[in-house]
Amino acid sequence: MATEAVTFDSLKSQLAKRQYAPVYLLHGEEGYYIDALVKIFEQILPIEERDFNMYTMYAPEVSVDTVMDTCRRYPMMSEYQVVILKEAQAINAAQLNRLHLYASQPSPTTILVICCRGAVAKAKDLIAEIKKNNGVVFLSEKIKERNAINNIGSYIKLKGLNAEPKALEMLRDYIGTDLSRLYNEIDKLALILGANAMITPESIERNIGVSKDYNNFELIDALAQKDSLRAYKIIEYFRQNSKNNPAVVTVMALFGYFSDLLTLYFTKDKSEANLKSMVGAKWDIQFAKFKHGMRNYNAYQVIEIVAAIRDFDAKSKGIGSRQNEYLLLKDLVFHILSAPGDINF
Repeated sequence: MATEAVTFDSLKSQLAKRQYAPVYLLHGEEGYYIDALVKIFEQILPIEERDFNMYTMYAPEVSVDTVMDTCRRYPMMSEYQVVILKEAQAINAAQLNRLHLYASQPSPTTILVICCRGAVAKAKDLIAEIKKNNGVVFLSEKIKERNAINNIGSYIKLKGLNAEPKALEMLRDYIGTDLSRLYNEIDKLALILGANAMITPESIERNIGVSKDYNNFELIDALAQKDSLRAYKIIEYFRQNSKNNPAVVTVMALFGYFSDLLTLYFTKDKSEANLKSMVGAKWDIQFAKFKHGMRNYNAYQVIEIVAAIRDFDAKSKGIGSRQNEYLLLKDLVFHILSAPGDINF
């Protein structure tokens, strides 16, 4: 077993082949992967062996000494015993680090799984001993915004479905990078639509609740084309349906778009292939908004717009303004559409 941290897929593959390490540390901000792996560890033992050889412990409720004592026991009528320590992120680093005493000499008949869900473990000695003694450290990182579309597309294909590019953008903008929620919604669509179905903006609107015409994808498209009437209609829809359209998510989407647009202006290689690569656009429909943006805004205007978005973020938190966030958002859209690009360097 490799001592370096592994990917989610490679770790699943190792477990499927029954290639077990003595100690696993599953830690990081993305809880989905940790939950999925724990379910696999819980299935290692046959049902008839679990009563005497499966231990699930919660770090805030049990001492580290008890965990180590349990791990040093011999399994009863089984090849292995499995000890899963959950919520290890809830105890301090010094306590967690004490498990290095066990990790330095782990029992060959125990599989210890330490779960720090939602946090990166700070236990340096523990991590070092796990790696030194053929254990596995898996860092569960949140997917980056730029990789979200590819991740969503891959999971949709895994479920036997296809999706239109705009539908992928809608899923990313509406749900974001919360994988548990994202995959849950895709699972729901797979159940409703059936095998080999195409996920469309209409099916997302019908089954998930996000409007196909009034969403962040459409707002960015309207601003890129300087279609002020459509942009203001979308903002008004957001104001009337604020629960499903939080302003903070809209502003994050705007900041991401205009930041990417600014990157394109200062990229030396202006070939379309390179520009697409820079913003993670796989399809022409994804790149179209950048083409429109570069046609309608110069670099100075984009710099001013990014500054205005930062100003909105401060004001929406009550710094220098007490206006309603949707009034601020309307002002921001006006600033974007009318930015003169007057920058003083």
